[in-house]
Amino acid sequence: MVKAHQNLEPLADGRVDVERWLAVIEQTGVCVDSNRLRDACACLQAAESERPSLEALQGQAYDSVRFGLDLAQLVADLRLDEDAVVAAVLYRAVRRQQLQLETVRARFGGVVAQLIEGVQRMAVISSDRAATDRALFGNSQDQVKNVRALLVALVDDVRVALIKLSERTCALRAARDLPPEKQRRVAQEIFDYYSPLAHRLGIGHLKWELEDLAFRYLQPESYKQIARLLDERRQDREKYLQSVREQLDAGLRESGVEGEVQGRVKHIYSIWRKMRNKNLDFSQIYDVRALRILVPTLRDCYTALGVVHSLWTHIPREFDDYIANPKENGYRSLHTAVIGPAGKILEVQIRTSGMHEEAEFGVCAHWAYKDPSAAKLSRDYEARTEWLRRALEWYEETGGAGNLGDELRNAHQQERLYVFTPEGHVMSLPAGATPVDFAYHVHTEVGHSCRGAKVNGRIVSLSTPLRTGDRVEILRASSASPSRDWLNPDVGYLQTARARAKVQQWFRAQDREQHIGAGRLIVERELRRLSAQHLAHETLATEMHLAGADELYAAVGAGAVKPSQLLNAIQRIEHQQVAESRQMSFLPGSSARRREEAGDVRILGVGNLLTHLSNCCQPLPGDSVVGYITRGRGVSVHRADCSNLIQLEDSEPRRIVAVEWGEQPADNYPVDILIEAIDREGLLRDVSTVLARESINVVSVNTQSHRQTHTANMKLTIEVPSFETLGRALAAISQLPNVIDARRSPAP
Repeated sequence: MVKAHQNLEPLADGRVDVERWLAVIEQTGVCVDSNRLRDACACLQAAESERPSLEALQGQAYDSVRFGLDLAQLVADLRLDEDAVVAAVLYRAVRRQQLQLETVRARFGGVVAQLIEGVQRMAVISSDRAATDRALFGNSQDQVKNVRALLVALVDDVRVALIKLSERTCALRAARDLPPEKQRRVAQEIFDYYSPLAHRLGIGHLKWELEDLAFRYLQPESYKQIARLLDERRQDREKYLQSVREQLDAGLRESGVEGEVQGRVKHIYSIWRKMRNKNLDFSQIYDVRALRILVPTLRDCYTALGVVHSLWTHIPREFDDYIANPKENGYRSLHTAVIGPAGKILEVQIRTSGMHEEAEFGVCAHWAYKDPSAAKLSRDYEARTEWLRRALEWYEETGGAGNLGDELRNAHQQERLYVFTPEGHVMSLPAGATPVDFAYHVHTEVGHSCRGAKVNGRIVSLSTPLRTGDRVEILRASSASPSRDWLNPDVGYLQTARARAKVQQWFRAQDREQHIGAGRLIVERELRRLSAQHLAHETLATEMHLAGADELYAAVGAGAVKPSQLLNAIQRIEHQQVAESRQMSFLPGSSARRREEAGDVRILGVGNLLTHLSNCCQPLPGDSVVGYITRGRGVSVHRADCSNLIQLEDSEPRRIVAVEWGEQPADNYPVDILIEAIDREGLLRDVSTVLARESINVVSVNTQSHRQTHTANMKLTIEVPSFETLGRALAAISQLPNVIDARRSPAP
């Protein structure tokens, strides 16, 4: 079973009891030479004494000695071998240059030194995003070599990744003593890279702990809120689960199954993610109450499932057989949900003890089982290392153009689908992959020349999600090349990091002048689409930390800057400009800048007034807004560039008041959009389909066809929750056949 790991408490004089630590290591079942571990501890203590760490100099207790022993204990809990435990003891001292790697090699052997060196190289993962940015206009060959060397090390010896994951876990446990900014930085790094890696390697208990600890620092209020809710219900939940366990134990005994029933605690980040993704309240999270049944054999799993379903009513479509169909990371278990006693929902997991070890320890179970009957574990181990080999192949193909963090996160979030080539070969792709992703998976040149696709004999859009069992044929053109629209995530052509990296690499290889010309058109198009033509391109470049407008155009043209990033920059600029221009625009007598909540809008500097959104310019959350105090109707909220507001500023400046959007606007808001297109049959239907796919309500439609020019102009009033949703919908409409332009109606 998985045991909770606790850091060693120091003795009264600040030292660590090494003998007690050795006893804990021996309890893990790892075969170790106690004298060799004592030698490693002595070496570590001597290094700390000779060259104390910065933390020790500052009076902090968590020095290299305690960190090394805590890390080694966690590595031993993962069932790794003696060399890995010794490497864990010495790692931080080497990283802090308190101990030389050559000294380690001479005293403890080359394997230990290689493990420490490999763990040190894993820091390159964290800097991968910055290196990718440098690769846009500079030489990133050193970074490519570093990551390639790292991945080779992971493939050859997965212990490197396991020690690094353990080290990051120890670091995050100790982060409570760090400044808040550093806490967030460490937590974000772990959330982006190491938690997904733990998932891919199947180490469930480390993945859960890393996610919860990182979530605690990245979203402290949400973490505390859910922790309080769990704590308030703890006694009732434990009492309820105890009665359910007793009932289930009796049912298993009657069926002749020797099973162990455990209560399972759903971790906090998982609860928060489910609440956010499914828009649920905490009371609607049913699997907070959960049981896990551990049985001796595979047959007992299905017998226990029958017992559960005979005791309580099964909830339809809430059953997953991950034994017959394991997850890609090797996870195996039966999952079911039932209506338990008192009408409360229960989630039940059923697995053998071996499956449980796999679920908790993943590839670490490779070291735990050495007998010939462990063939299944060996296959799982090979499957996980095969993923690392694919990551290496991907990075070599893209030449470092892709973001390794994206690849890790996508692997964490996505399952797999299996499709057929025209010749009948089976290809594995992430769930949600499109024909363009398929084309690049076949070959880079096939992707570059892709101009259409047939799925099961029918021509489909290149953004169509593929499904398992589809037969996919790519239609190519000899003179074709990738489209920049493929890089727009709102349109949905590319869903895999591998394909996106190849498209970005192609654009970076083109002439800079072409990038600038294409990028200028994209910037102008996005500003026009969002009715923000008044913004200077130089200002936009400065906001995005680029040297000038040409650098902005080049980055956009090369695909390094996405339309969504432009949208966010536009919003930030407008907010800043409005804040600067309205800084002194408060009513007389307002000596302090107070914030009063009024629906979805905050009013700065005035008392509690009613608000309403102006119909003339239809502001949306994300727009820069300004308020006008009306006679009898409270504050009328306008877009900052509304011509009516400008006239009111000239005539009645004392009635102008600064406002801003609340933190969580909850409504849908009306907005007018204009569409210009070559007239064709089914155009309005296609526009409606796009809006329906985005769950956008259409309030009114006004369409006018011009027979002489064969064009059509449409004005639609739609309801959207935010500026981002509007931008995504306009981008999708712009991709429809015959559509010339789709944009927001400008302010009057």
